[in-house]
Amino acid sequence: MAGEEPIIAATAGHFATAQFDVSGMAGRYATALFELAREANAIDAVKADLDRFDALMAESPDLTRLVRSPVFSADEQSLALSAVLERAGIVGLPANFLKLVTSNRRLFAVRDMIKVYRELVADQKGEATAEVTVAEQLKDQHLDALRAALKAVSGKDVDLNVKIDPAIIGGLVVKLGSRMVDTSLRTKLNAIRQAMKEAR
Repeated sequence: MAGEEPIIAATAGHFATAQFDVSGMAGRYATALFELAREANAIDAVKADLDRFDALMAESPDLTRLVRSPVFSADEQSLALSAVLERAGIVGLPANFLKLVTSNRRLFAVRDMIKVYRELVADQKGEATAEVTVAEQLKDQHLDALRAALKAVSGKDVDLNVKIDPAIIGGLVVKLGSRMVDTSLRTKLNAIRQAMKEAR
């Protein structure tokens, strides 16, 4: 398949100083894809397709099972994945990447690869990504307040990756880069939590 060899050959060396781990298997794959996307001037387009695939996994228990279960053979995964990509309109470099990951029996780690790719894109743009887990959907003004609080601490524009988990205690958990939020953010987050409660 065209484009596969550079994915295998690329290294994570350029990003050794980043604030996230590119040395593991997911990091190596994500970095290789990022290098190819940069050469093709398609970093944002690739990210959009990966985000779409990630959203499909989040919405489909069947697709998640296909990705994670060792029961399926590489051929079965490849056939099913090709159908999913065709339906989603994912072609070119991101499709080749996902097919390569599948043929190498690494599809179980694809969400970690997508996460590292997002971090590489954000790092290149001088942005950061925060993993935000909330008990219920946040209103726009709370998202804006959260972005502002995180920017004040990190000095970067912060992209929010929001997950809903009704089971979490306290209503809001934030992870910025490799660290949970520190005390300098806690007061601001408590204010946002309070605003969430009052808005009900």
